[in-house]
Amino acid sequence: MAKVTLQTIADRVGVSRATVSYAFSRPDQLSDGLRRRILEVADELGYAGPNATARSLRLGRAGALGLLFSETLPYAFADPYAVGFFQGLAAAAEDAGVGLLILPLPRGEQRPVPVRDAVVDAFCVVSLPDGHPALAEVLARKLPMVVVDEPYVPGHPFVGIDEPAAGALAARHVLELGHRRVGVAMVGLHDDGRTGWADPARQRAATFEAMRGRRGGYESACVAAGVDWAGVPFYELSRNSREAGREAGHALLRTDPRPTAVLTNTDVLALGILDAAADLGLRVPEDLSVVGFSDSAAQEAGLTTIRQAKQEIGEKAGRLLLSDPPAAPERLIFPHELIVRSSTAAPH
Repeated sequence: MAKVTLQTIADRVGVSRATVSYAFSRPDQLSDGLRRRILEVADELGYAGPNATARSLRLGRAGALGLLFSETLPYAFADPYAVGFFQGLAAAAEDAGVGLLILPLPRGEQRPVPVRDAVVDAFCVVSLPDGHPALAEVLARKLPMVVVDEPYVPGHPFVGIDEPAAGALAARHVLELGHRRVGVAMVGLHDDGRTGWADPARQRAATFEAMRGRRGGYESACVAAGVDWAGVPFYELSRNSREAGREAGHALLRTDPRPTAVLTNTDVLALGILDAAADLGLRVPEDLSVVGFSDSAAQEAGLTTIRQAKQEIGEKAGRLLLSDPPAAPERLIFPHELIVRSSTAAPH
């Protein structure tokens, strides 16, 4: 029998999940009639309310999860991948009747103070670079912690994808189409704010573990196909935006010989590459093939990409933090999938 959740009750009553949550935690926000109807349906379905053990986060005091990630708040609520991940995490928190405290750490700003002062009972750490002091502060708090994407911390649950395999899958797609002049645009290699050409030494020294692995997948696939990686034009970006992708596109597509395929590590950058191709009068996919990553802003543009389960990853991270007994310190690797659309074809 399927587990009854707040969403189950919401679907039966015809209201939002938040409305059902209010019936248990903030009854003053609802009319007496609506609250009574929600509680009647909950009783029919055998749901007694948010799990008390989960709500207290294994006897914690704050009733809140701390979400620590390496971007700004505006980015978190605009980036398609981030939005999907946060939706999943928020769903798990809401089902348990706990809140979320968002602790942004914009790249280049290594501020541990928000972590020390955060009134939370557990931490979800998302995409921090190697050696970030905020991670040391989290560990010093000795609270439950789950890491998403990076960095892997032995002894704590980890949720992510197989980054090297996913990168290799994207690269193999264009290589198997016959492309040998490949270019790369990537964001999130380093935490130093640099934008421009990156040689192989700088690429391999990336401080973000997941992007280091994804880039390594690109390289391994190219080398296996006989492409000299040292000759692959590689443009590094400090921000994940469509305009940044356009900048990278203009740089890459003006090299000689011009790439016939460009790999990007986000869909947003890939959209910018498409813009640059249009600026330069290049046809996609006749003159240029483009591959994105995450399948979060790709379908409308016909973008070939790697799909990852962003919402499911967020929800799983939340449920691991709320589990009783505590979650085992294992690596949970979600599947990824190549989604082929109209932005890739054999080179002319």
